Amino acid sequence: MKYGFVKTAAATPKIRVADCEYNAEQIISLAKEAYENGASLVVFPELCVTGYTCSDLFFQTALLISAEKGAEKIISSTRELDIVIVFGAPVAVKQSLYNCAITIYKGEILGIVPKVNIPNYSEFYEVRQFMSGKNINECISFAGKKCVDISKNLLFQCSHMSDFSFGIEICEDLWVADSPSINLAKNGAAIICNLSSSDDVIGKAQYRRDLVKMQSGKLCCAYIYSDSGFGESTTDMVFSGQNIISENATVISESCRFNHGIIYADIDVEKLMEERRKTNTYNSNSDIDHIKVKYFDMNKREIKLTRKFPQTPFVPSDKSDLENRCEEIITIQATGLATRLEHTGIKNVVLGLSGGLDSTLALIVCVHTFDMLGLDRKNIHTVTMPCFGTTKRTKSNAEKLAEAYGVSFEEINISVAVLQHFKDIMHDEKITDITYENSQARERTQILMDLSNKYNGLVIGTGDLSELALGWATYNGDHMSMYAVNVSIPKTLVRYLTAYEAKIADETLKEVLLDVLATPVSPELLPPDDQGKIAQKTEDVVGPYELHDFFLYYMVRFGFAPSKIYYMAKIAFSGKYRDEVIKKWLTVFVKRFFAQQFKRSCLPDGPKVGSVTLSPRSDWRMPSDASVNAWLKDLENA
Repeated sequence: MKYGFVKTAAATPKIRVADCEYNAEQIISLAKEAYENGASLVVFPELCVTGYTCSDLFFQTALLISAEKGAEKIISSTRELDIVIVFGAPVAVKQSLYNCAITIYKGEILGIVPKVNIPNYSEFYEVRQFMSGKNINECISFAGKKCVDISKNLLFQCSHMSDFSFGIEICEDLWVADSPSINLAKNGAAIICNLSSSDDVIGKAQYRRDLVKMQSGKLCCAYIYSDSGFGESTTDMVFSGQNIISENATVISESCRFNHGIIYADIDVEKLMEERRKTNTYNSNSDIDHIKVKYFDMNKREIKLTRKFPQTPFVPSDKSDLENRCEEIITIQATGLATRLEHTGIKNVVLGLSGGLDSTLALIVCVHTFDMLGLDRKNIHTVTMPCFGTTKRTKSNAEKLAEAYGVSFEEINISVAVLQHFKDIMHDEKITDITYENSQARERTQILMDLSNKYNGLVIGTGDLSELALGWATYNGDHMSMYAVNVSIPKTLVRYLTAYEAKIADETLKEVLLDVLATPVSPELLPPDDQGKIAQKTEDVVGPYELHDFFLYYMVRFGFAPSKIYYMAKIAFSGKYRDEVIKKWLTVFVKRFFAQQFKRSCLPDGPKVGSVTLSPRSDWRMPSDASVNAWLKDLENA
């Protein structure tokens, strides 16, 4: 449960219909297995103590007595286990019978939640045996325990970790328009447990999966769906045991159908709560039903996560859909630029083309934009401005790119102008410091701005999201433009987008794009080495961009503390970077992120593509002089 991760389980026991003693033993066995595997919460199917398909046998006193004894056995046999267990059983209250979820922890019943929506169609005719639990709100005696709350309005919460909170609904409750989970989630339930017995027919499995997935997304929660399986299939119905655990519209664990056993998932309840806090439309309404919170005193403990974290969270995880996503992203970028050109009536753009990765993607976007608007590509004015650090490789690639795309191209060597500037400000050209570097960057921006006047065009910015996060941009140099097309594209995604363009390009263009991808990332502001190759490599100075993009995603998207990001990064990059290396670059990232906010406070416009952007006008509002101390202290203690 450290850092907000809760290991959960959905279990399907192999049962015998109406054999409560046998079924209780199976539930106990799986509960112990779940506990031994580190789970803090395990959910069993609907009416699993008796079997869902007992039908009119539910009217038999012998079955109800046996079910209550089975529940009592489960409670007493798991009292030493530090795990919350939720299982299904029939519960008689006065003259009514309810289909219920029993929630237990260390030998105590935390509460009983009745099913609210009772189906009455052909294959499921529960209305014949069970009452709706919509209005019941009582204290009852059950399974040897006195004064146990039974109500649909119960929320269960860990005393030592308030984000670990869950509510319960049962099978049909999910399929109706007004699910109990809506009220439970609004009142703080980060997890919804569904005890189900859903028969299988052709096509139902995918619909059920989509329903669980979308409910978790709609409610910004985790959803644990535990389904009946082998042994329940009797008479006219077959049950497949399709267990599903979904987190905020993403299925993170799913069982093989027509089987029994346990699936596990590490749910990040802290992430879910942070997501809700950032969504100001996600709030409690005054007319929702009163919820009673039932606390359980489970201490936080570190678990061995089985959950994996992608090294490139900005890149679509579904590789089969990556091409479609790349096309969509480039189209969003191009549409943003097209809108600006249409609005201003401008039909020209000016772009500094270095032959590096970012300016290449900017050119790709410009080409897509001009094709979209039906404008002549010759109105894309690309300029290469070699100076002290420019290598033959990048200069050549810039020329080849312009030729392959059929855009205008010119070369303006800025060496003489920069040397004159050094004289003007009395800087020794032999001192290759930050003044030496930034003078070149600002000279290039000045030329681009003046050319924009000459051609009546917009200067297109090439800087990406990763550089903005690190402040790796020269203020009033490459930091400035009239429209920044890459402003919300992180470096790791820039690579994928360029690679996608190479895949669909002709052989000539493909060759140069692949060489751009193989070129080390560099601003080329320092002289090349003795062999004429790039000497100044950005990642040698600020660290690997794949690490920084990982840090950026979880810090800005979810507000995670550096210690948690470090914990996750160690898992994601295990075997690739040593722990001390990850911590070193995370420290660099945090320091630079805070120190460089002033550069982000005056960014030019640019298209928003993903959920993480740093625009000061909408997506990221941060004081330029905020103290970084709390974040650094958190990381020091990790």
